[in-house]
Amino acid sequence: MSSRNNTNNYRELFLNDIPLMDVRAPVEFEKGSFPLATNIPLLDDEQRHAIGARYKDQGQDAAIDLGWKLATPEVQAQRIETWKIHIAQHPEGYLYCFRGGLRSNLSKQLIADAGIDYPLVEGGYKAMRRFLIDELDKNSVELRNPKTPLVLISGRTGSGKTLAIYRLSRSIDLEGLARHRGSAFGRQITPQPMQIDFENALSIELLKLRHQHPNRPVFTEDEGRMIGSVAMPLEFKETMQQSPLAVLETPTEERIDIALADYVTEARPQYLQAFGDELGMEKFREQILGNLNRIRKRLGGDRHQQLVDCFTDALNEFERSDNADGFRPGIKILLTDYYDPMYDYQHDQHDGREIFRGEKDALVEWAESYKAK
Repeated sequence: MSSRNNTNNYRELFLNDIPLMDVRAPVEFEKGSFPLATNIPLLDDEQRHAIGARYKDQGQDAAIDLGWKLATPEVQAQRIETWKIHIAQHPEGYLYCFRGGLRSNLSKQLIADAGIDYPLVEGGYKAMRRFLIDELDKNSVELRNPKTPLVLISGRTGSGKTLAIYRLSRSIDLEGLARHRGSAFGRQITPQPMQIDFENALSIELLKLRHQHPNRPVFTEDEGRMIGSVAMPLEFKETMQQSPLAVLETPTEERIDIALADYVTEARPQYLQAFGDELGMEKFREQILGNLNRIRKRLGGDRHQQLVDCFTDALNEFERSDNADGFRPGIKILLTDYYDPMYDYQHDQHDGREIFRGEKDALVEWAESYKAK
């Protein structure tokens, strides 16, 4: 393998989707990482804790001595073998630790001793995270420019806003990044990312779009402050609150079809695949009825019980015959009696920001050619 220099060109790393090998301890990786980073730690969590305590009490030299005692030949051999497999799969990548210091240099040296040159990211995770925070704030502010704005795709629940986002060439799928559909029924099987991971992924998406389309608007779905458990970064949310709106209009029956697919017919197979038939159906049932319980106060007791009865019957029929039509009446009640009044109230607060209104095909055609004046 030819020799490559270490790098501090964080922009190129993220723009080019360069694979990264994170040698921090697992507990650090879980608190925040990058989309294309793989955690292959130099130290496990216990070793990191012990060395950190030694560093605090006795200084760096004592911590290094302890590190070498813990890094037995067997441990080193196991680490090196795992690193070699990753490097063979990603020869263009880089490794990093928290600050680009002791752990990354030690890992780089151990890999070099095995006959492989693999460069590191100078400044490590901390510097890359700082870069992404600064870029996210900068790009968020630049998207307030009337000539290159962030445009929000708005519309009633179930109108297919995410489906429209998928068809746009200059768009960010916030719900996809958050792994949540944004409503009370929006939880997915895959856990949501940590807040830091969501921010990092959003910053990278914006970085790429602004690089590829520097003088064009960017589109995303109109979201609240929270998508499930993750919050919109402050500068980006402030930009959203000033952004023009493109309103997607979808007939009620089509909205019912979309909601039925999103939350029922396409969701159940995921539960069955993840948990097996019996447990998967049980968890799917818990998801549907549990979501209703979470909005019980807002629904009111009578309407909540009406929907519980409706969805319970629908679940029984769906399990028995694979016929999901029994969900339609309950979905219609939720859309028209619960979600639509909330949307109408929120939309009334957006006076003067609407710049387009139409159905999906018309919206996509308009958005792809839209240039702000």
